[in-house]
Amino acid sequence: MEYSLFTKLAAEFFGTAILMIFGNGSVANVELKNTKGHHAGWLNIAMGYGFGVMFPVLMFGAVSGAHINPAMTLAQAIMGMFPWANVLPYIIAQLLGAALGQFIVYLTYYPHYKDTEDPEAILATFCTTDADNQKINYFLNEMFGTLVLVFGALCCLMDPWGEKDPAAAAIVVGFIVWGLVTSMGGPTGPGLNPARDLMPRLLHAILPIPHKGTSRWGEAWIPVVAPIVGAVIGAWLFVAFFA
Repeated sequence: MEYSLFTKLAAEFFGTAILMIFGNGSVANVELKNTKGHHAGWLNIAMGYGFGVMFPVLMFGAVSGAHINPAMTLAQAIMGMFPWANVLPYIIAQLLGAALGQFIVYLTYYPHYKDTEDPEAILATFCTTDADNQKINYFLNEMFGTLVLVFGALCCLMDPWGEKDPAAAAIVVGFIVWGLVTSMGGPTGPGLNPARDLMPRLLHAILPIPHKGTSRWGEAWIPVVAPIVGAVIGAWLFVAFFA
């Protein structure tokens, strides 16, 4: 069944919002003071992001492809796998969805944002940073992480077994994200998605949060550009070897 562009955009909007609710919501649960899950650990965050990708792909994969990531959309368009006419509408829907999802996280954790005095913990619930404050490492981590994500996701979703059983493929994609956060997430978070970092960082800058500190705009280009570069390479590898 072919859905209208409006329906596809709605799927991208709500899918990206769900990603943020599960993903950054899990970070807020771990990092913010006095939550039930305070200091629950990195596996809690990895699980949140894994489910945050898995569920939208299960829900909307058959509708819009469930890109929920501007880097995925651009990479597929560059490789001739997605129409260029839909790129900008998809990205706008993803950005708006990311903003909505992050705002819901802010609303639901509002008392804990007021209780938390550590600006780094607050920032972590919105966007990524490099643990060692090195921009080169930041770029490389986000690039290679997104490369693995896009390459793995395309192999799962577009290989014959994935097309035959898209639900199983969506579950595996969720586990790819879960594994990436546990394995490559130490240096930066990771973001692996320009919308997941840019829009929450913007909300961090404008929302009234005590003790929030700086939004670190000087490095904000990295989790936007690096995932796009990695996604294009990952999509090229899929097309070159397996498409």
